[in-house]
Amino acid sequence: MLVFPKEKPLLTNLNTFYLKLDKLIEHCQGEFGAGGIFLNSVAAQGAVFFDQEAILSGYLTEKNGELLGDAAVERLLKTDFDYNFSVDIYSIAQKQVYFWSSIPVAEKIYKDLSTDFTDLEGLIRKMSAEKLTGFIDVELVGGRESGMIFLSGGEIIGGSFSWNPGGNGSAKEHVKDLIEMSKAAGGIFQVSRLPMEDSAHRPQTEMSPASAYNMNTLKMLEEFISIFEKIYKSRKDKPADFNSLLRNKFVQNADRFEFLDPFAEEFEYHERQITFTGDADDGELANGIIVSINELAEDVGVTGQLKNYLTSWYRKYEALLDRLGIHF
Repeated sequence: MLVFPKEKPLLTNLNTFYLKLDKLIEHCQGEFGAGGIFLNSVAAQGAVFFDQEAILSGYLTEKNGELLGDAAVERLLKTDFDYNFSVDIYSIAQKQVYFWSSIPVAEKIYKDLSTDFTDLEGLIRKMSAEKLTGFIDVELVGGRESGMIFLSGGEIIGGSFSWNPGGNGSAKEHVKDLIEMSKAAGGIFQVSRLPMEDSAHRPQTEMSPASAYNMNTLKMLEEFISIFEKIYKSRKDKPADFNSLLRNKFVQNADRFEFLDPFAEEFEYHERQITFTGDADDGELANGIIVSINELAEDVGVTGQLKNYLTSWYRKYEALLDRLGIHF
């Protein structure tokens, strides 16, 4: 599912016939940092999302099916496409671009809700109570204005609004404006949920918003540990095997964080994936892992290197870390 930002694009109606997308993305990264390039043709649609340091994700849908993530990026960056795309370029706030990069895999859970039967303010309350991680897409009657409301764990964390081209101001104030406009003009609402787990290796049946939030925490921690793992394994003078190093640190910290006790078998990190079966809440889990890895980095003398590599990771998960009360 491809959803376009509500704001006007910085540049519009470019064409891939005379563009090299990889060079265009590099230019955009240097000019405004984070954003999205949206591509449209009669036969296909696609998007590439990026921050100032890296391409984050992509999406492509065409007659033969759809591609997500790196596979979509690789296909879109090829210069020998069978057809030309019209290209729009959007600047997206750094804190929100990671949210946008997940939208193509969103699951629509409520379709075409009308103000004839529900009001936007009540819908937001309902989604907040259900701890939705996803978004509400709002189209006002007459097409005068539109907006999107982003929620994570039921909390409003941002949005996209047609009257806010610079992406400035308080999201909650813009949401209040959108509520008032929907009362006056009427509107249609779509509600979508973001699957925060990697479905390729964590298959599940219907997932509640609460468990989706937990999956997002696990994904964040997987990336955190794997960054340290890459740094450690790149060293020539490794004092121990990585898994042994990690296990020993967890044993040392088991008094503070019981779920780290290897004999309890509640927490496992294997091939850059986490399996967790304990009762610790998200904040305790994240704190235990982050404290342990930071201590390991200091033990082996790579604290400065780890901080440098964590810059993009921190920006990606800053809102989640704030909610969990974890500060670097």
